[in-house]
Amino acid sequence: MNSSPTINFIINNPKLNPILKTIAQKVLANERISEEEGLLLFEQGELGYLGALANHIREKKHGNHTYFNRNFHVEPTNICLYTCTFCSYSRLIKKREEGWEYTLNEIMDIIKQYDEKPVTEVHIVGGVLPQYDVPFYTELFKTIRQHRPELHIKALTPVEYHYIFKKAKISYEEGMQQMLEAGLDSMPGGGAEIFHPEIRDQIAGGKCTGEQWLRIHEIWHKLGKRSNATMLYGHIEEFKHRIHHLEALRQLQDKTGGFQTFIPLKFRNQNNEMSHVQESTVIEDLRNYAISRIYLDNFDHIKAYWPMIGRTTAQMSLAFGVDDIDGTIDDTTKIYSMAGAEEQNPALSTEELVKMIRLVGRKPIERDTLYNIVKDYTDIVFESDKVFKGYVSLPVVKP
Repeated sequence: MNSSPTINFIINNPKLNPILKTIAQKVLANERISEEEGLLLFEQGELGYLGALANHIREKKHGNHTYFNRNFHVEPTNICLYTCTFCSYSRLIKKREEGWEYTLNEIMDIIKQYDEKPVTEVHIVGGVLPQYDVPFYTELFKTIRQHRPELHIKALTPVEYHYIFKKAKISYEEGMQQMLEAGLDSMPGGGAEIFHPEIRDQIAGGKCTGEQWLRIHEIWHKLGKRSNATMLYGHIEEFKHRIHHLEALRQLQDKTGGFQTFIPLKFRNQNNEMSHVQESTVIEDLRNYAISRIYLDNFDHIKAYWPMIGRTTAQMSLAFGVDDIDGTIDDTTKIYSMAGAEEQNPALSTEELVKMIRLVGRKPIERDTLYNIVKDYTDIVFESDKVFKGYVSLPVVKP
């Protein structure tokens, strides 16, 4: 793939803002843009311009490859001590009857349902409650590892780790070492929300700070392990808060190199305390993906979480810097569906996901959690492709 001609066309446009032209020249030269330039992209970058730059970076890194994995989610509880205003998922302790609290054995029963399925990853996140502590999670990870050694355990956010380590009166370093020894393989990117305290205190007060979130990931990276990062956007934050967030991630990645993927998470306004806030448009979603790809030059992957934004927007995002659309998510994860996400029953078969990627001219590549290629589906023929679907009726054109 070679998108350089498109960038050169942009650079040679006499009507283009000189600063935007400079940014395009930097992208073509593989140079880093500044915070001020990133903010300008949010303020003035038009969709076509941003898409061209982001797609150039995406194709330079990954060509036409679009990654997915076969994973499933386990959510131990949706009861939570914290009261984040954007959250539609959690229930307060005084309303426990509206939620669930799984025991370790019940979680293992869920995991065992996937014993005969070719999944490669279990993703574990949930609410914060006292009984889900360090002993609980170390025992859970050890039990999963003993039951299915090859299953990659991606589990818990710094929000959960901060709480359980504080409760256990141990340092972050000691706590993460215990998780590593129990069998934890990697960390998801949740709980980041917006790092800037001006916004974080309003929407996620009481949880770990942005600095603490970053610190826990840094410690995990120094143990030789990988993690993801997210940003919750499209609520009360301003563009400057998004750039502050991206810059903090870029700086930590310069330091550790431990982040694999960045996942922008779209705020959804149903069934929460921020229902009065209007959601971002699809155009703004695509602009945000593109700017994230341009700004995070030291991140290998940008992921669009299709259950949150829907299949069509996920397909479009593949032309705006995104190279990963997550996984089959073959379960009933409720974190986003309860917030009004596009996908209320987020499950796709591998065949459906592959065809979704093919429809926009990309190559579907199944990966494991660490981006090792499991299978290239570019030329795979499914049984349904062989089924005769009838003749297509064509119009009769008279001479």
